[in-house]
Amino acid sequence: MADKNQDRNKEGEKRKESIFDLSKYIDKQICVKFQGGREASGVLKGFDPLLNLVMDSTIEYLRDPDDQFKLTEDTRQLGLVVCRGTSVVLICPQDGMEAIPKPFIQQQDR
Repeated sequence: MADKNQDRNKEGEKRKESIFDLSKYIDKQICVKFQGGREASGVLKGFDPLLNLVMDSTIEYLRDPDDQFKLTEDTRQLGLVVCRGTSVVLICPQDGMEAIPKPFIQQQDR
């Protein structure tokens, strides 16, 4: 019975596309901000649709203990890490950013 329901979902549902195309940043340096204020940078090695990230040569930027909104010059070498996608707030390449079309606005035909 469960197999039939799974087949219907495969046939009847459209697969959701991610608006993020992180494949062009594989093996490139990225910066990631997390919920709670942590920041890290490293080389993106892999990702999945839930934005779980695998990063290598990762460095965490430590915060000022007196003011949690300030980064200090102190860093911590983490190496190879897996970042849980639910805690990721921002991902940006370290070599700059590019503008993308607004993904949530329906394009109007003229």
